[in-house]
Amino acid sequence: MTNNDFIGLAISYIYATSLLVIGEGLRRLFDVKPDLTRKVIHIGAGMWVFGVLILFHHWEIGIIPFATFIGLNYLFYRYRIIGAMDTEESSPGTVYFAISVTLLFGLLWRPDGPLDSAPIAVAGIMAMTWGDALAALIGRRFGQHKYQVGNSVRSWEGSVAMFVASSVAIFLVLLLLPGSSLSPLAKTFSLGWVLLTTVITATLATLAEAVSPHGTDNLSVPLVAAGVLWILMQGFYFNF
Repeated sequence: MTNNDFIGLAISYIYATSLLVIGEGLRRLFDVKPDLTRKVIHIGAGMWVFGVLILFHHWEIGIIPFATFIGLNYLFYRYRIIGAMDTEESSPGTVYFAISVTLLFGLLWRPDGPLDSAPIAVAGIMAMTWGDALAALIGRRFGQHKYQVGNSVRSWEGSVAMFVASSVAIFLVLLLLPGSSLSPLAKTFSLGWVLLTTVITATLATLAEAVSPHGTDNLSVPLVAAGVLWILMQGFYFNF
């Protein structure tokens, strides 16, 4: 590893620790409820994928921070160490979160070429980061119209929020990330293709969130979204 790699790792862990401190501070000092502080940490952690793209140039090193938090988040969940993140009612969703990010970046991020598929991974993660978080917050606050799929109880308001938020996130990632300084080796796409792909992917990600048992949406949503994008992009490559 180079000095830059060590610096990147140090910044990543400082950032992660800061998120936990901020979340715990909000809970203890301002009496913010854990369901909100958990989502603050959730969104902050998800957005760090852009920090990873900036700081690291080898995927094997870049996935280390998220990979180590698979074990750390399990310990936090098992022993309820961070009250802002895990309560007695919490699921192991934070563990699934770290697993999904590690898997997607490990499989798709190739900054040294020949073709970088990081936008697929990032789009899937953003669907989880923003779509899942806002679905939970809006569904809990405004969800008056419930529906149930198996053991999963959701609200139509939350599902609409999931679709809208994930659509915006996926659209922006597919439009702006490929060919940028963060992913210069990724294939760029036309606006029309991005729009169509966004609608299809966000729809299936919303369905995945709706049917996923408590907490497992942090695994199902990003993997389904990224899987759909990968399949659609194979068709794009084949046609062009």
